[in-house]
Amino acid sequence: MRHLLEIDDLSPDELHSVLAYSQQERPEPVLTGRGVALVFEKPSARTRNSAEMAVVQLGGHPVYIQGGELGFDTRESVEDITRTLAGYYDFVGARVFDHATLERMEKLQVIPIVNLLSDKAHPMQALADLLTIQQELGDLSGRTLAFVGDANNVWRSLALAAAMAGMKTRLATPDGYGPPAADIDRIKALGAEPLVTQSPVEAVAGADVVYTDVWASMGQEGEFDKRKAAFAEYSVTADLMEQANPGAIFMHCLPAHRGEEVVGEVVDGPQSRIWPQAENRMHTTRGLLAWLWEQQ
Repeated sequence: MRHLLEIDDLSPDELHSVLAYSQQERPEPVLTGRGVALVFEKPSARTRNSAEMAVVQLGGHPVYIQGGELGFDTRESVEDITRTLAGYYDFVGARVFDHATLERMEKLQVIPIVNLLSDKAHPMQALADLLTIQQELGDLSGRTLAFVGDANNVWRSLALAAAMAGMKTRLATPDGYGPPAADIDRIKALGAEPLVTQSPVEAVAGADVVYTDVWASMGQEGEFDKRKAAFAEYSVTADLMEQANPGAIFMHCLPAHRGEEVVGEVVDGPQSRIWPQAENRMHTTRGLLAWLWEQQ
């Protein structure tokens, strides 16, 4: 039984297979008559809508379930809930606060589990990001991706996925917000040599893709003032974009806070690919589910 909790649960070849599945305009309705549980402890715009439509496009029936309706470890244990859902559905996609919840669900091996976001990883976003880059720039191998901001779950999954695709990765982040050594080691194990710097210009110089995310993610609102001060010099501006390669694209997983991590001139400008990137969340979710179905 295959799951996707982190992007490197896939091999590089499997990653490319999922991207290929994601580009099928008329996929086989492999989930006809089958249900997919979509569990959300955290609210979402793109994740919920893209996942529901992906299931529909595969012929299946998506069921949105708020976290409070299940009550992980309050109403019932994670294990009991997972076994219950396995009696009704063929997949569970879950957007959770704690990555350990997904690991406990997976450990039972009773139903394929897909991570729709956790505090540790966001593999579905990474898939959509790679598909967008591939559509815009062609072959991924040898391309340079610069991430400006916090070494958060989005960066971690994207950096791993980029390494799996043969891309070069750079991260510009202030002191105290960089990745742990274990993350760097995972990226290196995939054959990449990531650059981590405190200089946005150094990270962006000659890059093919410039990417950023909010300074304070969901659940970090209490740290906003501290983070705003720390990241004040890490806004993606038009001047910073000029340091990238001609033809470079700008990406953001959204929601975007104009005037903070990126200026409106960039996020709404001609180099921005945020809307194809958002749409690709649906295509890659569909591609992953179709691929996973074939593996069961």
